[in-house]
Amino acid sequence: QVQLVESGGGLVQAGDSLRLSCAASGRTLRRYAMGWFRQPPGKEREFVAAISRSGDTTYYADSVKGRFTVSRDNTKNTVDLQMNSLKPDDTAKYYCAASTYFSASGYVVEENDYNYWGQGTQVTVSS
Repeated sequence: QVQLVESGGGLVQAGDSLRLSCAASGRTLRRYAMGWFRQPPGKEREFVAAISRSGDTTYYADSVKGRFTVSRDNTKNTVDLQMNSLKPDDTAKYYCAASTYFSASGYVVEENDYNYWGQGTQVTVSS
């Protein structure tokens, strides 16, 4: 079993950048495909970005494509989400998640295919 802890959230202005980090403990992160999800106020949780076990393939939601970048360092057991050109619509609680599912692409998009979740970190973007 792996434990995940997110950090790096905060209050920023539109156009700013923020980098979220997810630290894993308990098991080596290379065993898992990783993803980031977010839950805006009053809405359901939604997919943001995913990265394969090796880090060679990634996938993004259309709403963040070109602005967000997911990366991982398996030697440090961390997964990061670099968020640039932030918009008020990006305001949400952000969660990292780990999946034992194996897909042809290497990354995992479906929320139900993720086994482990962090507690989340709040990102608020003011206009």
